[in-house]
Amino acid sequence: MCIEPAPPPPGRLTRRGVLAASAALAGTATALASGTATAVGPARRPARAGDLVVEGGTLLDPATGDVTEDAIVVIRDGVVRAAGPRDRVDVPADTPRLDAHGRWVLPGLIDAHIHLNTAAEARDAVRQGATSARSGSTNFYQDIAVRELARQAPQHAPRLKAAGVFVTPDLGDTVLADPDLTPLARLKDGVRSAEALRRVVSVNLARGVDVVKTRVNERAGLADQDPLTQVYSHAQLSEVVAAARRGGKGVLCHSYSEKGCHDAVTAGIRSLEHGVFVGERTLHEMRRRGTYFTPTLTAIAGLAEASDPVLAERGRTFLPVLQRAVLAAHELGVPLAAGTDSSGGSIDPIGREVELMRAAGLPALDAIRTATTGAAQLLDLDGTAGRLARGFAGDVVLLSGDPLADVSVLKSPLRVVRSGVAL
Repeated sequence: MCIEPAPPPPGRLTRRGVLAASAALAGTATALASGTATAVGPARRPARAGDLVVEGGTLLDPATGDVTEDAIVVIRDGVVRAAGPRDRVDVPADTPRLDAHGRWVLPGLIDAHIHLNTAAEARDAVRQGATSARSGSTNFYQDIAVRELARQAPQHAPRLKAAGVFVTPDLGDTVLADPDLTPLARLKDGVRSAEALRRVVSVNLARGVDVVKTRVNERAGLADQDPLTQVYSHAQLSEVVAAARRGGKGVLCHSYSEKGCHDAVTAGIRSLEHGVFVGERTLHEMRRRGTYFTPTLTAIAGLAEASDPVLAERGRTFLPVLQRAVLAAHELGVPLAAGTDSSGGSIDPIGREVELMRAAGLPALDAIRTATTGAAQLLDLDGTAGRLARGFAGDVVLLSGDPLADVSVLKSPLRVVRSGVAL
């Protein structure tokens, strides 16, 4: 897993250049938006973008588990102003309506581990229900541009926490992502010394990342690598965590082996990614520290369908182990977050991850929380995303059925609303 190679963008990319690229992306998206806006109800005046009333559906609040029939959600300027039963909500006149009768209404979902390299991938993620997300890193800081795209034209990208480039021993072509990384190409052993680790983190911080991504094990998605092989020691991971903390950022860590997971958690990471062979002692440590677990079950399950026999066997072997780890984590009280680890141009629906959380043994509501309130807390969006309540973002998914009875309906939202704009 994490991540498919991608070619560098044309031209020299500098810190100022990434802002220019962001502006170019945003301008394109805005032009697209102006040509694709669709009225969702009659209005006697031009509606402001981000004004919408979602009416008549069954509203689920993941935070409380409360279910409200014939609910009204009022969104103004992209923010929820009111949500509740029809007889308790004042519906503003002359505001576009989205008829949700016969549908279930949930907050937009959150993909806490995704690789978005293009505007097309970002749009695809939103249309599959992921209205907020955390990047699992990109090769050339594309996620920072996607984050800006989301701010300028939110209907075209999830609200994104960017991770920048991977802190990994072999940067490969990513050494070209910033001129300040190029001196690392001289290093015989790659990015392993304390100075080299700090440099990659510092370049990320200078680029404006929200989180820092590193690894402790090799990849599971490459047949010639052994995901149980450890590439960074506890001391090296501690250097990464310390450097990130000096910039006020947390660290997410790609991991598989029990020792690797334990080293990463005790080094102070914010969230453990994949974590197939995480053991009980590490889970107890995670609960004590409040370390999140993002198991990316979707990606591990995907390995079992690979054409390469080594990867297919790896997926078949790893998935039941990871499912047991997820259930053990849940029972111990370790916070869980849903993430698909989508990459390489193919975006998996975040609803699939919720479905796999449920298959691992989580109750339906708790599985839904991993992609709503739980993921929101990990991303520091707990006052913005994960619920449809006053002051939260106007991000909505409309579902064909009751997700508490069948979470698989989350895989195919009938309609998605991003910041009050119905897609």
